Amino acid sequence: MVDEELLSQNEEKVVENKEEKKTLLSIKDLVVKFRVRGRILTAIRGISLDIYENESIGIVGESGSGKSVFTKTFAGMLDSNGFIDSGSIVLRDDVLSETNAIKNPSSMKKVEGYTAKLNEYAKLYNGAEVYKQILELEAKKNAKLSLTEEECEAIENDIADLKYEITEKTNYKMTLDSRKQRFEIKKISNEITVLKEHLKTAENQKGLLLQKHKEDYLKDTSFINSYEKKMAELTKEYDELIQKEAPKEKIALNEKIAKEVYLSTARFGIITRSRYVSKLLKELKKAMKLGVDLSDVDTLNNIFDTVVFRVEYLKEDELDLANPNEKKYYRGYCNLDCAKIKYGKDWQQIRGSRIATVFQDPMTSLNPIITIGKQITSVIIKHQHCSANEARLRAIDLMTKVGIPNAEKRFDDYPFQYSGGMRQRIVIAIALSCQPKILICDEPTTALDVTIQAQILKLIKDLQKEFKYTIVFITHDLGVVANVADRVAVLYAGQIVELGKCEEIFYDPRHPYTWALLSSLPQIAQRGTELYSISGTPPSLYNKIVGDPFAPRNPYCLKIDTLMDSPMFKINDTHYAKTWLLDPRSPKQEKPEIIQNIHEKLLKAFNI
Repeated sequence: MVDEELLSQNEEKVVENKEEKKTLLSIKDLVVKFRVRGRILTAIRGISLDIYENESIGIVGESGSGKSVFTKTFAGMLDSNGFIDSGSIVLRDDVLSETNAIKNPSSMKKVEGYTAKLNEYAKLYNGAEVYKQILELEAKKNAKLSLTEEECEAIENDIADLKYEITEKTNYKMTLDSRKQRFEIKKISNEITVLKEHLKTAENQKGLLLQKHKEDYLKDTSFINSYEKKMAELTKEYDELIQKEAPKEKIALNEKIAKEVYLSTARFGIITRSRYVSKLLKELKKAMKLGVDLSDVDTLNNIFDTVVFRVEYLKEDELDLANPNEKKYYRGYCNLDCAKIKYGKDWQQIRGSRIATVFQDPMTSLNPIITIGKQITSVIIKHQHCSANEARLRAIDLMTKVGIPNAEKRFDDYPFQYSGGMRQRIVIAIALSCQPKILICDEPTTALDVTIQAQILKLIKDLQKEFKYTIVFITHDLGVVANVADRVAVLYAGQIVELGKCEEIFYDPRHPYTWALLSSLPQIAQRGTELYSISGTPPSLYNKIVGDPFAPRNPYCLKIDTLMDSPMFKINDTHYAKTWLLDPRSPKQEKPEIIQNIHEKLLKAFNI
């Protein structure tokens, strides 16, 4: 719907803009789902966002918009029934790549062994084109023997609906009184029995359809004969090609890749390392078989990400063996996809030490039967491997920095001896104890009174100058965002609908949902007038959403909003909005009257 040339120009400008700042966390096309009572709920739907070093970014939206789920995903704190369905989350942090350097005969021997295997695999490049033809031929055969996407979707939807209905009726039955509602219980039990029979039939349907496909395939003798003849020819040609010498330009890359295999797995124990090396070599072999260009950085990252995060080797010559403190010539790109980080110690390196979280209720964040000092020092000792005495000194220093008076005397107090504001300061101290690169603040002022809120917000911003962390601030309070954030991402129904600098979102909002959020601020309402509220409710995330998810609640809704979701339109280098109102063909719409001259009202209300 948008001119391709314009999009291309926009992308080039965005790249130039990103180069000015160091991207710390890169999220691309993220989809997060949850299994709930036999059904799938899509909480995050295709979010792409880059978070930069030392910035403050506000994540705003109504309850249920996906704010907390989004940040929990890259902090490794998704609930057990949640999972990343697609997309990637990449944390760029050199500290994560620190591991054993290639500096002793043992490590060199391993690298030589990996190189020899990769050199042998490199012969597979010769037959890559023929191998692709073999795969295409096999795909045609499998298509005849498999269910179509439509058949699979229909059966799976039937099964999911029946399971959901059985669960709902079972839950309802448990609420009935067994003495007074026997007839109703018997009726519900019979309905459940019938539904279970239907479920069994639906589950058997897949097998019956597969059997029919197999019978139809066996009758098609013409295809079978043609398939077998062609497959025999391609297999013979492939076997001859892979006996030839490997291409020299491919061999030249293998030593560097072998070093990266070593560096990416050296932090593991012997058994785990052996397993991961085996998987990496298998994935690299598969890539060579398909003729994949391993000189491409992104391609190599993707191959490593299926097993473990990649540590990139930056220098070809060996390190100085005589100098144990020599700079390590490698860096890491850690893919935080929960499905791909299977090794517990990887998350231990990330959670707390690189990404920390401050939650909204300090009392539930602290252990009531352990002293404040012990709770801070235990984190310091675990992540920074220092002595108990050194950890105590660091903890007292942190307590002082977050504004705890007489920190040394209050060190052995319990959480109940602290006020709500002081407890939140301790939670911030614990979060900062390992000097994380990203501090997620999940509505940290909600449980506090207004005067303490301002102090905590100021504390978080002041400490940012010293500790140089990035703040990701989750809130539904736009007043908080106005005082904290450099940039703001507005979320609705699991999508970013508007993204821009703080002043752009407040003074020049472009999405109708952002208009509605600003219009509902009590601070800008005129005395004696009714406070604006957004009508309706957010869409159910169990269902597939057609068109713009905000359309049913949008007073500026266009016909296309009900048919097709909008792309993300670029307003300038820093400001984007996901609304058809920005399409050149759309009728011009003025902002609501209440926010047309919002500058003075916001200046007075929030001092921005």
